[in-house]
Amino acid sequence: MTQAAKLIYTARTHTSGGRGDGMSRSSDGRLDVKLSPPGGACVGTNPEQLFAAGWSACFEGAMEIAARKRKIVLPRKSAIDAEIDLLHDDGTYALRARLNVSLPGLDHEVARGIVDEAHQTCPYSRAVRGNIDVTVALI
Repeated sequence: MTQAAKLIYTARTHTSGGRGDGMSRSSDGRLDVKLSPPGGACVGTNPEQLFAAGWSACFEGAMEIAARKRKIVLPRKSAIDAEIDLLHDDGTYALRARLNVSLPGLDHEVARGIVDEAHQTCPYSRAVRGNIDVTVALI
């Protein structure tokens, strides 16, 4: 990041209780969720689901920018199925991710170019690059 980087937005949340039986609320009140462990019977979401939702939404925005540069309109039925795995290995936890991107009706090579560019420019993709195993598939 350069000194000239322009701040666009700051998300603020307050979280207590963690993933066990916690809650998280944004400063503007638009996000207000109960937290629970993955796969448990408790009511609530978990950090992996929130990460999957945030990343896929951001990735779709990056695809829109890449498509606009090419003077292409993304198909209305574009979609991303994000899968975030929580792994436990030898006493440590890690994440693994798959983004399965559907761009129906677009030429495969054009769609691949849009997806590849989005993966290079999406802030979430950039944040995890080199830190977790990521697969981005065009389905």
